[in-house]
Amino acid sequence: MSPTVKLLQGNEACVEGALAAGLNFFAGYPITPSTEIAELLAERLPLSGGRFMQMEDEIASMAAVIGASLTGAKAMTATSGPGFSLKQENLGFAMFTEVPCVVAHVMRGGPSTGLPTSPAQADVMQVRWGTHGDHPVIAVYPASVPEAYELTIKAFNLAEQFRTPVILLMDEVIGHMRERIELPDTPQIPIIERKRPTVPKEEYLPYDNSQGDVPPLANFGDGYRFHVTGLTHDQTGFPTSVPAKVEVLQARLRDKIENHLDEIVMWETESMEDAEIGVFAYGSTARSAARAVRLAREQGIKVGLMRPITIWPFPDKLIAKYASQLKALVVAEMNLGQLVNEVERAAQGQVPIKRVLQANGELIAPDTILQAVLEVK
Repeated sequence: MSPTVKLLQGNEACVEGALAAGLNFFAGYPITPSTEIAELLAERLPLSGGRFMQMEDEIASMAAVIGASLTGAKAMTATSGPGFSLKQENLGFAMFTEVPCVVAHVMRGGPSTGLPTSPAQADVMQVRWGTHGDHPVIAVYPASVPEAYELTIKAFNLAEQFRTPVILLMDEVIGHMRERIELPDTPQIPIIERKRPTVPKEEYLPYDNSQGDVPPLANFGDGYRFHVTGLTHDQTGFPTSVPAKVEVLQARLRDKIENHLDEIVMWETESMEDAEIGVFAYGSTARSAARAVRLAREQGIKVGLMRPITIWPFPDKLIAKYASQLKALVVAEMNLGQLVNEVERAAQGQVPIKRVLQANGELIAPDTILQAVLEVK
């Protein structure tokens, strides 16, 4: 059958992607500019046999998602700046206890209440380091409405495959803009389910690393003995402070992501083959950057676009691939300088970097990025 063609917001496309991925539990609390995700799922999720819960706050929302996932559900929440701050403690718990789930975070201007209806990209470092301690993070960031649909599915796949929370980042522009999208009857992206235990129930170890970096996950209530704690734990799930066992857990949490970067990290480039100047941008800013690249090309300037789709883990290989080729690299983002520091680290001094930073609640215009290109050409 031919796909259904719709005119959707990014938030609406996120809902379609979540349902296509098999979402069957959502807990959340209304907050601009992510509220449409909760509103639509309140209507749509029960129709497909799922459960929707509006919780009393963002802390409880994250806790409910963790509990639902441990019973076997594909679980999700959605939020924005202040709400994401409130989720951090429970998000860290989910990372350490390896509970798969998806958190959609539609960014707005901050800090504090900030600019609830205006775009920003000021939370990208909070996504990486918002909760305390060493921990792996996977975060993906679409630049269009169709990509919001696709990356929502991929976010669920990554969460299930690597038994970890995954952050789906959008900014207010992507969340609220409308674009044409084709929705297939069945997802074209294969759906991944979490690995289940195959041993007898009495032999199950919830954090056993003998079968690889990602242990199988049993459902609470199915008869497997399963202890979950935010304390450092051994293979049984019970607390330990034995240094050797602590090192095993910490290393496995790191390695289950770092050893699979080729499966996780995604990016897109435009006109980089002969580029002498690169522009690095993500999310809605990448749309302005793409326009600036085309305008510069019309003036005979060899410029290309580097757009990370996975921002965590950071795409070091993307920067390393082109840094020595370029005579200048322009980094544009709607904050006062966050991922630009990662770009500088990954470039290792091979290329001068020009910052285009803006945090006034407005999208960076193509002309602003073009002007930076002209200054370094």
